[in-house]
Amino acid sequence: MSLLDQIKGPDDLRRLPEDQLDLLAAELRREIIEVCARNGGHLGASIGTVELCIALHRVFESPEDALVFDVGHQAYVHKLLTGRRESFQMLRKEGGTSGFLNRKESEHDWFGAGHASTAISAGLGILEGKRVKGEAGRAVAIVGDGAMTGGMAFEGLFNAGAQTLDSGLIVVLNDNDMSIAPNVGAMSTWLSKKLTVGNTYLGLRQGIKDALKGMPQGERIKGMLKHAVEGTKALLTPGILFEGLGFAYMGPLDGHDIGAMEEAFAAAKSLREPVLIHVRTVKGKGYAPAERDRLCMHGVGAFEMDHDGEPIVKASRGGPAKYQDVFARALIQEADRDERIVGITAAMPDGTSLGKFASAHPDRFYDVGIAEEHAVTFAAGLAAAGAKPVCAIYSTFLQRALDQIIHDVALQELPVTFAMDRAGLVGADGATHQGAFDIAYLRMIPNMVVMAPCNENELVGALATALDHDGPAAFRYPRGTGPGVAIDSNPQTWPLGKGRWLRATEAPEVTILALGTFTETALAAAKDLEAEGLLVDVADMRFAKPIDEELILAAAQNCKRLITIEEGCLAGGFGSAVLELLNSHGIQIPVQRLGIPDTFIEHGDPKVQYARMGLDRSGIAAACREEEATDTDPLHPEQAQR
Repeated sequence: MSLLDQIKGPDDLRRLPEDQLDLLAAELRREIIEVCARNGGHLGASIGTVELCIALHRVFESPEDALVFDVGHQAYVHKLLTGRRESFQMLRKEGGTSGFLNRKESEHDWFGAGHASTAISAGLGILEGKRVKGEAGRAVAIVGDGAMTGGMAFEGLFNAGAQTLDSGLIVVLNDNDMSIAPNVGAMSTWLSKKLTVGNTYLGLRQGIKDALKGMPQGERIKGMLKHAVEGTKALLTPGILFEGLGFAYMGPLDGHDIGAMEEAFAAAKSLREPVLIHVRTVKGKGYAPAERDRLCMHGVGAFEMDHDGEPIVKASRGGPAKYQDVFARALIQEADRDERIVGITAAMPDGTSLGKFASAHPDRFYDVGIAEEHAVTFAAGLAAAGAKPVCAIYSTFLQRALDQIIHDVALQELPVTFAMDRAGLVGADGATHQGAFDIAYLRMIPNMVVMAPCNENELVGALATALDHDGPAAFRYPRGTGPGVAIDSNPQTWPLGKGRWLRATEAPEVTILALGTFTETALAAAKDLEAEGLLVDVADMRFAKPIDEELILAAAQNCKRLITIEEGCLAGGFGSAVLELLNSHGIQIPVQRLGIPDTFIEHGDPKVQYARMGLDRSGIAAACREEEATDTDPLHPEQAQR
């Protein structure tokens, strides 16, 4: 029986002899690598925290002590040590464990973590909640993978270190120089510089000690030298910043030395003041391919390994380009023509493909770190100065900057373009990362233009339209590849707020108003239904705001039923906009809306999940065959019944 077989929970780990911990660490790494090779997952971050998680669970008593992980993809070891080994075999698969922390999964998951920089604020709140209720236990915020580049982390630090709160929060800074891409910003620079000069300090300190050996010195001289050495330490080591914020500082420690971390954690646990423990880890530790390529091995799809454990790289089979690559190429071409265009990403140069733009136009590219709020207001400032900024941010992450979009961009009518990657369902990353809400939260904002192209060529057209518009504009596109249509080298801008007919007949039974990449699926379903004698028209709406009122009203007058399709939430989405328009004109026609229902969608296969929502070829066809709409106008329910 392996050591890991014996670990059913943290109590089993604490009973394990110290001399067996390194063997357990090796088994944990092997387990994570094998599961990630089979299912895909966030490999590098989690195998870099193996020893850290072991030390945490040996010193702190979860769940009484709350371990609050930032960016939960660094917590696979935490899951394995808290009784989830069986479900971990189905990591990120439907029915298996989530790739992030999830309060529904385990009492050991105190706080869900899919977006970065939340752990300090959440940990402080948990600690204060325990105090208010008179409950025992500490709270430990484990911050890593670039989360300290996010401003919210510092908001939490400022509050936790305030003398008026007297919090006793413990923060573990897992410093591995990386988020998904290499860390950027002043904090990363500070830590790396101070670690370098900190090593210089250690050498200086030892040199002074050696020089003083055998030299007769009075107590006063020795005291002066001691204060001088300590003063030098304050100037040269990273702790001066955190101590200035009210934290006792420990470190930096070797994040792969279990004994050293246990000693530090035990010391911190005995204190009743805020403590920051700085540990240095290697992302991908213990797996040579992940250590060599920390960027590509951060998150991996399923892969095969050779007999040495090296990933087998398969030749590309070609096929359509990914949407984000189409976007990057189009942006480079637009920037070649217009020197005012700049690109901005929030720690995702690879995921958004803006790294390609950075190679072509390095002086017009900005990676601001995990700081979406700053990215948006920074873009607003650029636009105010006459630039044409393009923010490429995942739909789920742009949610974090809603106030900045409203207040700093839209209110001032500044020409900022938002390229929203990973719109719609994203699969294995699950509920925290679904791009479900952007249509709804952007549609409510005055002055905002919101587009959803149906294929790669339309994506290029949406970008051209956004850049041509003298105001804020956003367009959304999903993860993965499109249908592989030809792309115009000189894209034309779209008439603002106008859709286009893809299929129009004289007397259709049903008209589909489609927004986004399911437009092509709707067109295929309409062709299937024609063979059954059912005429279905299809419009590619292009815009969620402003909507094409003329097209929609004409469609309502020309058919018996309307169906709206979108890859976003139904609540407040494109279908709601259609219902609002019909209601305002007093038009009575059955309307059925297809989209993401009013629930959080967990991890799983997007094709299967969309099919359950009726968003596949057969589901759309089935909706068209229905004699009566199943949806209603929320303002006037009686109008949806004929």
